[in-house]
Amino acid sequence: MQKVYACRRLSILAALTGFMASAALFNSPAASAALPTPVGAATARSYLSRLPVATEDRTGYSRDKFPTWITISGTCNTREWILERDGESVVTNSACTATSGSWYSPYDGATWISPSDVDIDHLVPLAEAWDSGASTWTTAQRQAFANDVTRPQLLAVTDNVNQAKGDQDPATWVPSRSAYLCTYVRAWVQVKYYYDLSVDTAEKNALRNHLAGC
Repeated sequence: MQKVYACRRLSILAALTGFMASAALFNSPAASAALPTPVGAATARSYLSRLPVATEDRTGYSRDKFPTWITISGTCNTREWILERDGESVVTNSACTATSGSWYSPYDGATWISPSDVDIDHLVPLAEAWDSGASTWTTAQRQAFANDVTRPQLLAVTDNVNQAKGDQDPATWVPSRSAYLCTYVRAWVQVKYYYDLSVDTAEKNALRNHLAGC
């Protein structure tokens, strides 16, 4: 029954993605806004206990199977929308490209004034999603996941930190800034639960241990 509900959620989200692209969001992103607040630790622990455990399988993965970035509002694509949401005093041109501002990376505590120094991290990486169940989704569902600005899934962070993270899960990578650890693992579990994605054994054990301290 849970997978039926998950498929319905994914179909609805895919439809909403198309709606946002055509009708735009009613509210522009507020400067200095943060990652959407993830569920609390108790809820995350409950969600984690319900996630299926499975061995990861990357057969057939390609980043091209997760289309990014799509138009979110006006001329702004997903990256540009997140840069404006997560930045301070962000100035954009007519194409919605950020020309100035500052961005604080909660993973490492660094602040950047050039948008080229900032990546938009998929908190649950696209390859990780593929390994965990997204290989069975439609392209529209994978697009919705890759551009989800509603769940705590996309975040502006230092580019080389994002690159060092790569496609690792919390068994092998968590933010170096310990003050952000609980937010990170709560968000990870929420995203996996919402999309009915599995966890592997090492990932689940790491998440359980981290959440125990939250």
